[in-house]
Amino acid sequence: MAARAQKRTQGTKAPAQRPIRAKARVGQLCVRKVETVAPGVLAKDAARRMDERAVGTLVVVDELGRPLGIVTDRDLMVRCIAGSADPKRARVGRVMSGPVAWIHEDAPVEAALEEMARLRVRRLAVVDERERLVGLLALDDVLCRKLAAGSTLGRVLRRTMA
Repeated sequence: MAARAQKRTQGTKAPAQRPIRAKARVGQLCVRKVETVAPGVLAKDAARRMDERAVGTLVVVDELGRPLGIVTDRDLMVRCIAGSADPKRARVGRVMSGPVAWIHEDAPVEAALEEMARLRVRRLAVVDERERLVGLLALDDVLCRKLAAGSTLGRVLRRTMA
């Protein structure tokens, strides 16, 4: 059960493992298939979608596809179950974490890591030139790629993300 919870909080699978080049761009590493939700959706429906899609994160987007926030399974637990929000009435826009941290898809991976460290976040929404969502970059995805293929830590990370 703990393994399933760990897997679900990671979101969708990372792209196939290949080493990061010195000038790798965010768009080369990010997960392109991202589950999204509108801010007006009920929290219980967002939780159901996470369960059906086996993900722990939904990116909250506006009608143009621009990221507004992120709602995680932890957000739902803390703000609805442990908090005072009723998941049958609370909207995602009320329980999400936001505003979302984002980065352009053509930015260097190193810039994304610096932004994650500065903002103390593990995920960045990835946007195109019109600031529309095109992917999601997770710290775990970058770490897996940065580690040597033969290292013990690299093998452990890849197994927990599978």
